Amino acid sequence: MTTLQVNGRAQQLDVDPSTPVLWALRDSLGLTGTKFGCGAALCGACTVHVDGQAVRSCVTPISSVEGKKITTIEAVTGGDDRVGRAVRDAWVKHDVAQCGYCQSGQIMSATAFLKTLPKGKQPSAADIDAAMAGNVCRCGTYARIRAAVADAARNLA
Repeated sequence: MTTLQVNGRAQQLDVDPSTPVLWALRDSLGLTGTKFGCGAALCGACTVHVDGQAVRSCVTPISSVEGKKITTIEAVTGGDDRVGRAVRDAWVKHDVAQCGYCQSGQIMSATAFLKTLPKGKQPSAADIDAAMAGNVCRCGTYARIRAAVADAARNLA
């Protein structure tokens, strides 16, 4: 039995300790906002936060996150997360999503990045690109993603 802290709640799971966090979230807990993309930590669709850091859940075994706080897209965009709400609102304003498949991972990476910025600091385009590197958008909405992250940063300042 493994206990994970997911979105502020302790969750008991009876799964192999080597099970990737992605599958524990989706299959055992029904949190399907986190997506499977490549299975090799190359595309970012599976990004979640572990103790506030953006982590690729498809290659992270649950044994490595016991006792750590896991946060999913459901909590970031649907809860009390001020930064997550600002990112979500900017995503809508800038019409970022096309197919939408990568968007939960994109939003999770953007939110983790914005939470690391010193209060009032506005990121440059290069800062945003570096923070979002490794999140692949097959529809190519990178300019809109960059604009949305910058807009969210301005709104949070």
